[in-house]
Amino acid sequence: MYPFKIKTLLLASTMVLSMGTVTAQDGLVNSLKINASEKSAESFKFTDVINLANTSIKNQGSSGTCWSYSTNSYLESEMIRLGKQPVEISQVFSARNAYVEKGKNYVRMHGAVTLGDGGELHDVINMYKKYGAVPQEVYSGLNYGTTKNKFAEMAGITEAMLAAVVKNPNGELTPNWEKAYAAVIDSYLGQVPQNFTFKGKTYTPQSFAKEMIGINPDEYLEFASYSTEPYYKKTMMMVPDNWSFDLVYNVKMNDMTTIIDYALKNGFTVAWATDVSEKSFSWKNGVAYVPTKKYDEMSTVEKENMFNGPKEEPKVTEEMRQKAFDNYQTTDDHAMHIVGIAKDQLGKEYYVVKNSWGATNDYKGYLYVTKEFVKYKTTSFMVNKGGIPTDVLSKLGS
Repeated sequence: MYPFKIKTLLLASTMVLSMGTVTAQDGLVNSLKINASEKSAESFKFTDVINLANTSIKNQGSSGTCWSYSTNSYLESEMIRLGKQPVEISQVFSARNAYVEKGKNYVRMHGAVTLGDGGELHDVINMYKKYGAVPQEVYSGLNYGTTKNKFAEMAGITEAMLAAVVKNPNGELTPNWEKAYAAVIDSYLGQVPQNFTFKGKTYTPQSFAKEMIGINPDEYLEFASYSTEPYYKKTMMMVPDNWSFDLVYNVKMNDMTTIIDYALKNGFTVAWATDVSEKSFSWKNGVAYVPTKKYDEMSTVEKENMFNGPKEEPKVTEEMRQKAFDNYQTTDDHAMHIVGIAKDQLGKEYYVVKNSWGATNDYKGYLYVTKEFVKYKTTSFMVNKGGIPTDVLSKLGS
């Protein structure tokens, strides 16, 4: 997932993004203020129903690493659920290792696969399984004087380098390109520590993952919903940033909120990937919902009042959901972390979602997302097996 993807000529004229580069996050946040209401927070009255423990709000900076920030935040909440003292896990360590693997895959596929620094929820689990993990204080990725991630230059150089490798100028690839590629990444993000000391004890990334974090990566299942594929079977996640071609479980649209509700009610948070380019998603106001009218059919007053309090929503259908996905109206934009449920003043339930754009909105880094929005715009989500209803698990054969 990238910080955002462009779906309209209006956005395309104000923000330029190519699949191989990263645009500053400020451009994204500003773009999501288009329909912000100044007094939105006064018009919504949210009351917590479920509020599960999670760690502090982070800022991914100018990098397409939402997938790593959200899933590592999710793992930190898993530590809490398991009775452990949470540790801030290095998000850039997960990303760095994914970039190395993605580069290898890119060359094997002769360049015919997505590059860039986007990714998926499963990438963090896959990298955890293969490389382990390290604490943020040991590997921040801030290796060249910045205080926040700023990956555009690194992305430009590594893409050009891989393009040269794919051209195969020697007529036969040498093993040196992999070393050179990793060295470029490490020159920007820092070399990965083979051993490090944390709280007076020496670890390797593998031993830190096992002893300090202590999750079983095989316990985490990832889901999507496509009406075009058999339900309760594994299917390819059909989005560009699924560079590893991972398979996910395909469930019915209503199963998604059923699983998420069950997980939250039983103490499990949820890693969540979604489209955020809809005008009914407002980061500034911290609210996302499905409007009853298309934006271009709204009056000026209706547009101005999109976030001045709770709104009616249509009932999303599987046909609506699939059509939006097939027409590129639902795109694989962003990943976040669902940590609770709240009700508005009319009694409607929303998911409480933790983001990684800093504490810059009305709710200091969190937002409230309706269940209809989740049904309509989710691209994937991940949860521990223990947070999945038994009847769904039996259908999956898990």
